[in-house]
Amino acid sequence: ARIIGFVLADFLTMIGILVGIQFRDLYQQFQAAGYPIFGVSRDSLDSHEKFKRKMGLPFELLSDTDEKACGVFGVMKMKNMYGKHARGIARSTFILGRNGGIVKEWRGAKIFGHAQAVMGDTGTLG
Repeated sequence: ARIIGFVLADFLTMIGILVGIQFRDLYQQFQAAGYPIFGVSRDSLDSHEKFKRKMGLPFELLSDTDEKACGVFGVMKMKNMYGKHARGIARSTFILGRNGGIVKEWRGAKIFGHAQAVMGDTGTLG
């Protein structure tokens, strides 16, 4: 089982930073429960490594520059950012089961308390 979280970009928004911090702070609990965490965005691996160092993130950040994983999980959507329409990643989190299938998902996840909500659900999926 594992947790996959999709975010717009490493340094682009405070939202992505706050969600990363929440998962960082609960990382040991997720590990103890048997749920490794992976973050995904369209940023490069170099950008991810800088972000991980700056934020002290203990989990892996995966680069999906070609949007293949985004397509599989259906997280791309049209967004309105400061009056400009652009295609981007909808903040989403998935718990994958041992067989790789989705057992729980959060689309358009709320920011505050999100990692705690995901942690809470890992105990009910056993």
